[in-house]
Amino acid sequence: MDPTPAPDPMLDATLRQMADIALPPHVSMMPATWGWAALITAVALVLAALLWRWLRRRARNRYRREALAELSYLEKAIDTPAGRRHALQSLPALLKRTALAAWQRETVASLSGEGWSDFLRAHAGTAGLDDEAYRFFAESEYRPSALASKDEATTRRSLAAARQWIEAHDVRP
Repeated sequence: MDPTPAPDPMLDATLRQMADIALPPHVSMMPATWGWAALITAVALVLAALLWRWLRRRARNRYRREALAELSYLEKAIDTPAGRRHALQSLPALLKRTALAAWQRETVASLSGEGWSDFLRAHAGTAGLDDEAYRFFAESEYRPSALASKDEATTRRSLAAARQWIEAHDVRP
C-alpha cells in the first residue's frame, strides 16, 4: 500500500491560490490634520522662547554667581584671625565689583560713605538688611584699620548681609 494518498486536484488548485496575510501600511507619526501641526509648532515656539529667556537671564546673572562663589570662599576663610581680616577687607571691593557689573560705571564708581550706603539700600530689592549692615558697608570701604578689631560674629553677620544683597539686589532703575 502506498502511504501517500493521491493529490486532490481541487485542493491543489486552492493551495496555489493562497497568499500571505496583507499587513496594513505603517501608521505615520505626522499629524493627520493641520490643527495638530499648528499646536505642535506653537508648543515648540513657546519652549524655544522659554529656553532663550532662561539663557539670557542666566547670562545676565553670571556676575551674581561669580560674586557668590567668591563670597563662599571668603566665608570659608574666617576661621582664623588673618582669614577674618582678609575677608572683611575683601568684602567692600566685592560688593563694589558686583555693583559695577550690574550698573553703569558712572553711577557706582564714585560712590563712597553714606552715598554708597544709600545706593545699596535703594537697590537692595528683597534683601532685608538692617541699618547696622548698611553702616558697616559705608564705613568699611576706606577704613581697613577699623576692620581688624571685628570679631567672628560680626564678620559672619557682615558676610551674610553681603550674601543677601548680592542674591536679592534689584537691577531695575
